[in-house]
Amino acid sequence: MIAFRRLLLTLALTTALPAAIAAQAAPPAVAATGEALASIDALYADVSIIGTSPEGFAWSPDASRLLFLWNEGGTGRRDVWAYDPARRSKSRLTRFGDEGQTVSEAAWLSDGRIALVEGGRLLFRAPDGTMSAVEAVSGVSRLAVSPDGRHLAFVSQRGLWVLPVMGGQPIRLVEGQAKLGIDSYSWSRDGKTLAFTLADERTMREIAISYDAGGKAHRDLFARAFPGDPTNITYKIGTVAIGGGAPRLLERTDEGDPIWNYQLSPDGRRLLVNASDQSIKHHFIDVYDLADGRRSRFYSYDDPAQIRPDWQAVWDGDGKGMFLLTNRDGFNQIYHLPRAGVAPRQITRAPGEIDMFLLDAKHGRLYYRANAPTYAERRWFRTGTGGGPTEEVTPGEGTHDVVFAPDFSRVADRASNDHTPPELHVRALNGRVQAEQVTRSPLPAFYRQRWADVRYVDYRSHVDGALLTARVMLPPDFDPAKRYPMIVGSVYSDAVRNQWGGRTAHPTWGLDQFLVARGYIVINPGIRGSFGRGRDWNKPMLHSYGTLDIDDIQDGASKLVDMGYADPKRIGIWGSSYGGLMTLMSLFKKPGFYAAGIAGAPASNVAHAYPEQQWIMGPPNGPDYPARYERQSALYQSQGLADPLMIIHGARDEVVLYADTMALTERMIGQGKLFELVTLPGAGHPWDMEGLPQTRFAFRKMVEFFDRHLRPADPAAAR
Repeated sequence: MIAFRRLLLTLALTTALPAAIAAQAAPPAVAATGEALASIDALYADVSIIGTSPEGFAWSPDASRLLFLWNEGGTGRRDVWAYDPARRSKSRLTRFGDEGQTVSEAAWLSDGRIALVEGGRLLFRAPDGTMSAVEAVSGVSRLAVSPDGRHLAFVSQRGLWVLPVMGGQPIRLVEGQAKLGIDSYSWSRDGKTLAFTLADERTMREIAISYDAGGKAHRDLFARAFPGDPTNITYKIGTVAIGGGAPRLLERTDEGDPIWNYQLSPDGRRLLVNASDQSIKHHFIDVYDLADGRRSRFYSYDDPAQIRPDWQAVWDGDGKGMFLLTNRDGFNQIYHLPRAGVAPRQITRAPGEIDMFLLDAKHGRLYYRANAPTYAERRWFRTGTGGGPTEEVTPGEGTHDVVFAPDFSRVADRASNDHTPPELHVRALNGRVQAEQVTRSPLPAFYRQRWADVRYVDYRSHVDGALLTARVMLPPDFDPAKRYPMIVGSVYSDAVRNQWGGRTAHPTWGLDQFLVARGYIVINPGIRGSFGRGRDWNKPMLHSYGTLDIDDIQDGASKLVDMGYADPKRIGIWGSSYGGLMTLMSLFKKPGFYAAGIAGAPASNVAHAYPEQQWIMGPPNGPDYPARYERQSALYQSQGLADPLMIIHGARDEVVLYADTMALTERMIGQGKLFELVTLPGAGHPWDMEGLPQTRFAFRKMVEFFDRHLRPADPAAAR
């Protein structure tokens, strides 16, 4: 899927569950009699207590071995490892971690070598362990071996390159330029053609951000579009033959329309392009005949209330029709389109919704991931391409990220749940469900700690009665007879997930656990606009930033109060980016409900969002504009602030402008409001992910702020 911009306020591309679920609790990973958590600094140490997540796992061409990137010592410096399922043994193949370096990608080659990337260098490891480098290229990323095993493709200097596996020099197929470069690419089945997209930022406006950091004054330039700009990032799509010839760009209706995925047909003669208009209200699939470049419309569907682009399309086995993931009938399911213009036939009827799928054409099966059997789960299932019985292929609670062997004989499964950090497993797909665990990542100290008791609680919206769910973290010695201070957050869409750390876009697992150890309850309420409960459940979110979402959050907090768990006078809230917007709106529009709030990089002015946010907030025109944007912008709601507020923002943030925080603080000063501002010099939008010293500082500031205003029952706990 194309890495389309989703940086600011964007909803994660997933889906929904139509039925209610019961509150549930998973057993804790360790006994409640374990050690208390020591400190923020200890949780975010250079050597992580939760270990290093296995990444980049890939099967050898014959499915006999699996490679993955990992560090058994808990640092972030990953090396290449291999696992042999027949022998049930793993081995470390590189030693870059010993020298403070890390491998970012790796891929098996057909001759038994491994291609890998370290520091942007393209390297090869021979079966005997010797290493060699390709000196002709630099800044290498996105390795992909052709299906026939004869070529290795990669991106370098924003261009697309191939290298013959059996020997030869790298060949640049598509040239990259400043502000024009490869966004994605895909092989044809016969390995003779590559389809690709180019991201073109040449006509976008350029903004300058000035800041001081490292003892110097800086002025950085960024290509950046805003709602209503006549030019946004555009996507060109084309093909190029491995055997030579210039790349060929195909004509699009509007290059500003986002492309959600594309695929060459099994015979390599046609290209499907799954796209939509910029507002995602008009979804369509075009097919290009590569012989003459002609484009024809294969499918289209309009929905004026669509707010999530959860679409995926692939050719069916014979290349005449397509399988399509869509919510056109209310819930994300897989449909078959036998030919252009024919009504799609529903194939799956998953108890939850589906967020991704792939086709095993040889065996006539569809594999898909759904939030089943309960809302917070992400498990993989399979069924026949014509429908029929469904079989779960990744049993076990939690979230499963998988890579299937080329012949679909095995699956590599990185699994995680609320009590277990990510681990890599291998399972045969021949009917047996027992999996072999490949990695054991957490340090021994992990199993001696007192981790939170994580549960899920259902509740109802006071606005329209819609079913909602919150992820709830309770202290391991939780006493239902007591009322605890409670932190709501980090608030965001798609925040209810059964996996270690819950929502993992930010490294808040340790912050959450530390707060729980200090005597707080921490909850992540599910809000409209999220994966999980279908099209109609999400419709009311249209044009509703800072309205319906903060109502859903308040209802989750109120549920914990009604259950007798939380003290209504000691509720805090926090979030970053869109979560920062919701935090500000919650404090500004619901004074007195929250005792304190922290807004990280808050998107206080939606007129300065990325254009993609028009999916929800609508275009910057019409009879209700600009009032519609002002209603959805915290900048214009600050008069209601009556409770303690801290804002944390990086001075170099090009996603949510630091200037917007300055505009908000200036307005609040004029209104006589008191608040706290923490500026991180030279920090960008992911302010808690830019180095451990900054992470530790920011999280310690947050803990001190909440402790000061929410008065935990035992402030000395876990000091």
